[in-house]
Amino acid sequence: MGLTNQMPIATKSSKFDISKESATAKIAKNISKKIKKGDVLFFFGEIGVGKTTFINYLINNLQKSYKVKLTEIPSPTFNLLHEYKLKDLIIQHYDLFRIANKDEIKNIGLFENCSNILTLVEWPEMIKKKPRKRFELLFKYKSETDRRILKINEFK
Repeated sequence: MGLTNQMPIATKSSKFDISKESATAKIAKNISKKIKKGDVLFFFGEIGVGKTTFINYLINNLQKSYKVKLTEIPSPTFNLLHEYKLKDLIIQHYDLFRIANKDEIKNIGLFENCSNILTLVEWPEMIKKKPRKRFELLFKYKSETDRRILKINEFK
C-alpha cells in the first residue's frame, strides 16, 4: 500500500489545505507513519511555501517514533545534503536549489543504495532520471500568499 491510499483522508492523488502550520504538522505526522526505507519523496514548490517546514515535522516525527533525540532540521541549501541516522533508518535530505547544471547531480550520490535509505529531495526539477516509484509533494500558494495547498501524488 502506498502513502496516499493508506491515509484515511486521501486517494492516489490527494490535495490538502496547509494554510495553518498545525495542518502541515498533522499531515507530516500521518505521512511519517507510512513511509519506510527505500521510499523517495520529491518536494516541489517555490521558496517559502513550506517544504522545509514540512520536512522538519516529518523528520522530527520519525525521530520520535524511533525514540531518538529530536534535532533541528535546517535546510541543506548550502550543503546540498543533510543525513540523519535513526537506529536502522538513514534519512538523506537533499536540497538541489543551488545545482546549476543537471550533470552535477551525478556527483552527489543521489539514489545510490537508496533501498536502505529514506530519500527526501527539495527542488527535484533538476533530476533527469527520476525513480519510477516515488511520491511527489507539490506545495502551492493559493491566490493569497497566506493560503497554501499540498498535493500528493504517488507513482508506482
